[in-house]
Amino acid sequence: MTQISILGCGWLGLPLAKRFIGKGFLVNGSTTSENKLPILEDAGINPFLVTLESESISDSINDFLAQSKILIIDIPPKLRGNNVDSSNSERKIFVEKIKNLIPFIEKSTIKKVLFVSSTSVYGDENELITEETLPNPDTESGKQLLLSEALLQENQNFKTTIVRFGGLIGDDRHPVKFLAGKENLENPDAPVNLIHQKDCISIIQEIINQKSWNEVFNAVAPFHPTREKYYTQKAIDKNLALPKFSSEKTTIRKVISSEKTERLLNYQFRLENY
Repeated sequence: MTQISILGCGWLGLPLAKRFIGKGFLVNGSTTSENKLPILEDAGINPFLVTLESESISDSINDFLAQSKILIIDIPPKLRGNNVDSSNSERKIFVEKIKNLIPFIEKSTIKKVLFVSSTSVYGDENELITEETLPNPDTESGKQLLLSEALLQENQNFKTTIVRFGGLIGDDRHPVKFLAGKENLENPDAPVNLIHQKDCISIIQEIINQKSWNEVFNAVAPFHPTREKYYTQKAIDKNLALPKFSSEKTTIRKVISSEKTERLLNYQFRLENY
């Protein structure tokens, strides 16, 4: 029976772990909150309290990785703007966390790593974005994700696949809730680049099932109405105050292509969820 370790059993990692358990996998799952340990255990996950810092890591990391062949890293950078470290603005906190993790992966049984990244590594470009597009992140989060991707990809001790998700939505999570009733919203004609939690989980499952390693995948639903059209309709559907957009600034028309994901993994997005 294959064992997987999932670093970060949060909004995506927890239902992902449940999916793998349902498919007969053994799953080690981590959380940074002691209160969540019973939740993981109740779901059939072998729970671990793991805190990953730039200069230290929990002693439990070795047990968390032990006997697993696959590691899924699903921890968000949690960075905003250029505020990377109040004590040293040049430090790359998230990158250093990944650097700190890598030696523990190297001495473990892990042979495959799947790193959950973001399409923010591409920045805002007026073009069709594919995996061949040169990344050009314009946010601190995107910059650190790209550097972290490279650290994992360059390591010869394990194979790494990167999956770059677009804007995350789910049955309990939708950006229209934050946009409802707001005015002067930018980029009304920009296409949306979203992915539903259910597609995230299924794509990760297919990568592992099909042993598609040493790859980079964009994962965004092939559904790109304009922001104004999409969020206005969603507000109507959810009986929320309509968002109001402004056309004063130039709209960025970036479209993320998931053609490779659809073709190589033979994957079909569930557009009814959008």
